[in-house]
Amino acid sequence: MAKTPAAEVAAGDRDVRVTSPDRVIYEATDRTPEITKLQVCQYFATVGDAMMLSIGERPTAMERWPDGWREGMRLAVGPKDRDADGFYQKRLPRGAPDYVETVPITFPSGRTADELCPTEPASLVWAAQMGTLVFHPWPVRRPDVDHPDELRIDLDPQPGTDFADAQRVAGVAKELLEELGLRGYPKTSGNRGIHIYVRIRPEWTFDDVRHAAIGFGRELERRDDGVTTAWWKEERGARIFVDFNQNNRDRTIAGAWSLRARPGAPVSTPMTWAAIADVKDPADFNLTTVPDYLSDGNPWADMDDESYSLAPLLDLWETLPGGELNWPPDYPKQPGEPPRVQPSKKVAEHWDADGNRIEQ
Repeated sequence: MAKTPAAEVAAGDRDVRVTSPDRVIYEATDRTPEITKLQVCQYFATVGDAMMLSIGERPTAMERWPDGWREGMRLAVGPKDRDADGFYQKRLPRGAPDYVETVPITFPSGRTADELCPTEPASLVWAAQMGTLVFHPWPVRRPDVDHPDELRIDLDPQPGTDFADAQRVAGVAKELLEELGLRGYPKTSGNRGIHIYVRIRPEWTFDDVRHAAIGFGRELERRDDGVTTAWWKEERGARIFVDFNQNNRDRTIAGAWSLRARPGAPVSTPMTWAAIADVKDPADFNLTTVPDYLSDGNPWADMDDESYSLAPLLDLWETLPGGELNWPPDYPKQPGEPPRVQPSKKVAEHWDADGNRIEQ
């Protein structure tokens, strides 16, 4: 069979070459037709301007699925996981066009990398040509990549809960933000969760922002018993988990307007508070429907008009009981951190007062 010629997709002032344009990236579902690589690239060209408002000038990891996504495919869990179908690209691959820019970032390990830094829609389309479906931007912008300008509140439904529970908690979160004099911008996660972003002045460290998220989560717990900040899954129950660790250095969530590697090409879709409260099924917002949705206006268009102080949230962190919470296992042990052992497996006499394991 003859190979399909490359196509071109117009993105801003550039034409981006797309090879294997008829490659199937998403199989057909009961709500979406088969979706090709060309259609994915065209989608990112269409939403490119809106996307630049949210991820422009940010270090951005690429979640790449070079052969497309199918049910049963697996995302790599580490650099040595060679048999996975998808993977995170944190270093820009060689051979990228000159217009695809980078920014140097430092990982928690101290290692560094030059990561994609989108500066125009064509860079997003180029990344899609390379198999990127999901863009994972850091909450920082160059030239200051050590001080976040964004607080991210990740409302993550646990087993026994669903999107409707996340909607209810999002309503409580909106009220709390307004009481604190802050404005939040919600979006669907592209799955069952909801993400809320707050623009902050870049005056605080990643640790500060993480503590602000813990403080906010604890106040949500106080107001709604369907919320938890418990790090260990066995302690969460059927509640909405406020994933505070998504505010750590090098921890990211799917960016606004990104596709997700799920059936039907769902999109992590920015919304107004009124719109997100009315959503019946977040999968209705997908590659085939979001361009028309966006044509009515970008609900996050004024997001950069004002930025806020973290002080009210850090006050919650300081005043609400609970202390430090666990960090992910790939981070160095932190001062005051509880023992890194599953609570059901913890034997008290094996741990000292500082949460360090006593050698037996």
